[in-house]
Amino acid sequence: MAWRRGALSAVSVLLAVAGGARADDAAKVAPKRPSIMSNRWQEDWSALADPKLRTEPFDDLKYIPLSPTDSNIYLSFGLTLRERFEVVDAPAFGIGRNNPRDSYLLQRLQLHADLHLNKDWRIFTQIEDVRAIDKKVIGPADENPLDLRLAFVEYVHAFDTGALKARAGRQEFAFDLQRFVSNRDGPNVRQAFDAAWVDWESGPWRFIGFVSRPVQYFHERPFDDRSKTDLEFHTLRVERHVLGENELSAYYSIFIDRTASYLDASGIEARHIFDARFAGALNDFDWDAEGMLQVGSIGDKRISAWALGGRLGYTFSAAPLRPRPGIQFDAASGDRKRGDGVLGTFNPLFPNGYYFTLAGFTGHSNLIHLKPSVTLKLADNVTLLTAGGFQWRETTGDAVYTFPSVPVAGTAGAPGRWTGAYGQLRVDWAVTANLAAAVEAVHFGTSEVIRRAGGHDSDYLGAEIKLAW
Repeated sequence: MAWRRGALSAVSVLLAVAGGARADDAAKVAPKRPSIMSNRWQEDWSALADPKLRTEPFDDLKYIPLSPTDSNIYLSFGLTLRERFEVVDAPAFGIGRNNPRDSYLLQRLQLHADLHLNKDWRIFTQIEDVRAIDKKVIGPADENPLDLRLAFVEYVHAFDTGALKARAGRQEFAFDLQRFVSNRDGPNVRQAFDAAWVDWESGPWRFIGFVSRPVQYFHERPFDDRSKTDLEFHTLRVERHVLGENELSAYYSIFIDRTASYLDASGIEARHIFDARFAGALNDFDWDAEGMLQVGSIGDKRISAWALGGRLGYTFSAAPLRPRPGIQFDAASGDRKRGDGVLGTFNPLFPNGYYFTLAGFTGHSNLIHLKPSVTLKLADNVTLLTAGGFQWRETTGDAVYTFPSVPVAGTAGAPGRWTGAYGQLRVDWAVTANLAAAVEAVHFGTSEVIRRAGGHDSDYLGAEIKLAW
């Protein structure tokens, strides 16, 4: 569920409160050392108030008490460093002069400070320096030298009937599998929002509302990132556990882009978005299904777009290597006919770069995508994924799209729905609690549609290490 990925859960809040309860409370859960998380602001280091848990180097900086009588008043520092080397022999399938073969280093350095004023209030800040070293074509998601990443004030309080949580400032959030709303961890520069967020959690229910302006990233000078009135994203969302811990959610959003441009429309884009998702697990089966409808207007045209996504897998938990064969299906609408007054191109909003592959060959517009896969546990801390993807266009009236929603020149209106097929191999290794490594390789075999536009097959190789403290 999104609250497990995109926000500090009520469970962790209640555990933090329990950690400060009386030692003779029979229901008390013994504090334990917290884990490093992808969203560093979700971590709670109050357990280190117990000196016995300060077992790692520099733990004195993970928990700095600021009150002799209240362990909930403290300051915590942290660092994240990610280095990824990538080789792409044909970005955008080699179409256009701005897409040469490229090899480069992506570097992301982030430092954060988490100030807890008491058990309810805290201030979280994070700065970053993100570089794309030797990359020939640099976009907004590639580089962000020395800038403010996150800065928000948060209030969390557990009542008898539930938990209230509110945040205001520059923050990040992600829903579900991050198909459409993500923190964009795949590319080099993650996505943040200047937002006000409120949610209420009670039993199996959670209600969320926020208003936001997505942060737009620039790399001319330090601390030049900003959000503008040109881009807005507001949401009301409800979540519920059903049939045990299975997850059912729905949300309504409005997305506004006052400078939008598509192949068949431009102007002020106002999309009304309706999304529903059901995900869970039963025995060794796991599944995730989501659908989104988009209506609204752009300029003088009407918007009518949709997308579907589903994953199904079965884990042979008693077999060696615990193989999990899986199947993934995705579809998203394209624009069927130019000049008809209707834009059918699906807007993927804020997708994450690793939903399909890290190579970025696949965008989530005008798409039919089928991906069988097998995942193996080579060791408790090593996972191997092998997969093959098959792609078609939903309509030949629209283009082939690469990540996130970039049309491939010369493909719109060309005959032939078949786009191509790819193979993917990825290894993830959790070396220690603070160090992770990954390698991913992708080969994309293009169709005649892309070759007629001047493109060709493409290969991607990425090797990554990530250190977190």
